[in-house]
Amino acid sequence: MPESVVIIGSGPAGHTAAVYAARANLKPVMFEGYSTGGIPGGQLMTTTEVENYPGFPQGIQGPELMEALRKQSLRFGTRIFTEDVTRVDLKTRPFTVASSERTVQASALIIATGATARRLNLPGEARLWTKGMSACAVCDGALPVFRNKPLVVVGGGDSACEESTFLTKFASKVYVVHRRDQFRASKIMQERVFKNPKIEVIWNTVVEDVVGDDAVSAVRLKDVKTGKTRNLACGGVFYAIGFDPNTAVFKGQLELDADGYVVTQPGTTQTSVPGVFACGDVQDKHYRQAVTAAGSGCMAALDCERWLADER
Repeated sequence: MPESVVIIGSGPAGHTAAVYAARANLKPVMFEGYSTGGIPGGQLMTTTEVENYPGFPQGIQGPELMEALRKQSLRFGTRIFTEDVTRVDLKTRPFTVASSERTVQASALIIATGATARRLNLPGEARLWTKGMSACAVCDGALPVFRNKPLVVVGGGDSACEESTFLTKFASKVYVVHRRDQFRASKIMQERVFKNPKIEVIWNTVVEDVVGDDAVSAVRLKDVKTGKTRNLACGGVFYAIGFDPNTAVFKGQLELDADGYVVTQPGTTQTSVPGVFACGDVQDKHYRQAVTAAGSGCMAALDCERWLADER
């Protein structure tokens, strides 16, 4: 007998979907991942203080929040495998979902594999990530550690312009470091940056490393035209160089957009394949917040439950 629903992914979207599906007596099976696309639990596992998730007035550590969500999934009977999905077959029902250790059949599938923030892989990055380094200004920029300090945003697209503008609410100054001599961002986003007196753009420059003992204290910059290097003092570094959706295993079987995100029908979590639903950052490149991911996980479970009822 096939499983009623299999969930691939284990961030806020996946676990919220699991809680709703389990409480609907769908007995969900979750492949929470192992190493592909990050670690089980998603991006919150590499986040420290989370202050904007409802219900935690004093804030909560990212890994602590994910552990609580995982325990809630288990409490309602979700079966969780700490394995990467290596193959899916969505051409026929029941669907096939396989890891290196097992193959299961599923009447319905919920995809919650998320997206991975691109990094520069600087020498000091692994040591200082979450200690003044982040890939989400909206998530982390308001934290006390970043307030009233000079901050650096790396990138040149809409995200870099949007995040640098957002950070001016808290920072003493924001430096936007871009490797080219002009932005890729839309004109309106560029104008907001250029008109903001707290933002300084550093053109034709790359970040070679982050400097600091227990926290970021500076970045080492290199002028790509002259080759000269210098240190720029700062209290934090934010990457705004894009995300990669974790959709490689679905290519050729689901409709993906030009950036590789799963396409869902407007107002629903239904994908191009009936019975396959997607939630969280794997289909959302606009909001990318834990709370919106959780909300879409709820939607996916409800959509899935109704679809299975109609199929019976």
